[in-house]
Amino acid sequence: MAELDRVERWAEALIRLHLDDTWSFGFDRAVKRAGLTDFTARRITVSKHLAARWDDDEVHQTLLHEVAHAMVGPGEGHGRRWLRTARELGYVGGRTHQGEIAAERAGWVGRCPGGHEHVRFRAPRGRYACRPCSKGAPQAVEVRWERRAA
Repeated sequence: MAELDRVERWAEALIRLHLDDTWSFGFDRAVKRAGLTDFTARRITVSKHLAARWDDDEVHQTLLHEVAHAMVGPGEGHGRRWLRTARELGYVGGRTHQGEIAAERAGWVGRCPGGHEHVRFRAPRGRYACRPCSKGAPQAVEVRWERRAA
């Protein structure tokens, strides 16, 4: 579990090393997204919810990912130039975050007859099928949703 004050020091050091002093760092309240590079505000943010539960290496990799975005500029996305820059910084992850989310903050919880739990951060619209239960099944197995108590 990473300590947030230490994460802030790492981020500021990476910004000083690879960017100029017009860039800043902060935490945001994202629950599914690991980090963000805001080119307009020239600010890199990391989810405080996710950083608090990840180990140091996962947070450091997120910082490298976002610094690489800032270095290559807007419009590059996760293309070859971004990937090359990220690798040069020491980033070893993928192009997008595939790790744990802050599921406990989701407002909706769904369960299927097979006992699988599903979460949504916005109210579900329409019908949803449980993928694990529906694989190989003659028909989709529906997820039943309920609002999580506050």
